[in-house]
Amino acid sequence: MTRPRILVVGAGFAGVECVRRLERRLAPNEADVTLVTPFSYQLYLPLLPQVASGVLTPQSIALSLRRSKKYRTRIIPGGAIGVDLKAKVCVIRTITDEIVDEPYDYIVLAPGSVTRTFDIPGLTDHAFGLKTLAEAAYIRDHVISQLDLADASPDPAERAARLQFVVVGGGYAGTETAACLQRLTHAAVKRYPRLDPRLIKWHLIDIAPKLMPELGEKLGRSAQEILTRRGIEISLGVSIEKAGPEEVTFTDGRVVPTHTLIWTAGVVASPLIATLGAETVKGRLAVTADMCLPGYDGVFALGDAAAVPDMAKGDGAVCPPTAQHALRQGRHVAENVIATLRNQPKRPYVHKDLGLVVDLGGKDAVSKPLGVELHGLPAQVVARGYHWSALRTNVAKTRVMTNWLLNAVAGDDFVRTGFQARKPAKLRDFEYTDAYMTPEEVRAHVEAAGRPAR
Repeated sequence: MTRPRILVVGAGFAGVECVRRLERRLAPNEADVTLVTPFSYQLYLPLLPQVASGVLTPQSIALSLRRSKKYRTRIIPGGAIGVDLKAKVCVIRTITDEIVDEPYDYIVLAPGSVTRTFDIPGLTDHAFGLKTLAEAAYIRDHVISQLDLADASPDPAERAARLQFVVVGGGYAGTETAACLQRLTHAAVKRYPRLDPRLIKWHLIDIAPKLMPELGEKLGRSAQEILTRRGIEISLGVSIEKAGPEEVTFTDGRVVPTHTLIWTAGVVASPLIATLGAETVKGRLAVTADMCLPGYDGVFALGDAAAVPDMAKGDGAVCPPTAQHALRQGRHVAENVIATLRNQPKRPYVHKDLGLVVDLGGKDAVSKPLGVELHGLPAQVVARGYHWSALRTNVAKTRVMTNWLLNAVAGDDFVRTGFQARKPAKLRDFEYTDAYMTPEEVRAHVEAAGRPAR
């Protein structure tokens, strides 16, 4: 008899934890495990702002999936662009643009999320995102290049425009990005004696009335005060009306001359979910508490792409798209897949949120571990301690700790790598959201390939 085929889509926190648990708990001849991912590493997303600001090197938060000699999972280098749930086939576009069909018996959908955008003129053409390692590396190069170009320019208007930076999104990603990059430019400008430090202006805007409302009134206000004290201009209840190559128009009518617009205004489930033709909750796949898709055998979904009921909160709440939940859901769904294989009962997912941490760079941070509100150095110790302990490998922990210590002792460096220096690298160029099929296209493709529905 052939072994059951388990297909895991996505190598984020949820997908990797699922695969690791499956490998530990399944006998070698019990099932075949396949992972679909464009990159053979797990990206530790919460530390991306520190890569963008140069505190950490890119490889320090890219955890290789091939370090373990015991790793037996087959990796398909590509992205899933459609799933036919009835035929039990996943359509994959490889990194060489080849379309391949991967049949499965059990599928774990953990494709994660993509940057949430709106129909704002010029947004995808002129804004940078911060969802991938390449984007973080590119943003660092871009910000430093603005200082170089401003220093060389004889035009006062151009110099002022290049030294203004706009970050949209008052959540954790946007706040940390603005905080870390502002520290970088503040330190870097000392190496540019021709530039007036007062010309460097950072804008952090969000349509919400409060900065990081999940932190609570006191800590949210504390974070806002820290950023304001550093000179970051915070505008709440404001968004972008339109974006151009050299200026951004806010919804309150202000026009800001700038060559740097960083968009971090939330995330939405991967477009892969729309190819399933299944019920969704605000774009996330509607699943049961044991992370199964109702009406389909052997289909599991979790992480940012699934609306997993939050049993700890109740009242119809769903788990927020955080790394904390994704990690635990990955382990839990692996146990449920194994239980299904062995004809054992599945268990619902239950986890109480352990708190939140926000690293604002240097000695500045705000944290709320287990409901205890902290700010300043104690919050920074908790924030970095949490991230350090959450890194999956000792190699990654060593690299990150070494980077932190080196940055604390030697300070920032301001070297541009020239990463894709003369190629377009805006939001639309990194996330490939136009690569997915419609449900009808998936069905037609699978039928044309000769795989009729079961």
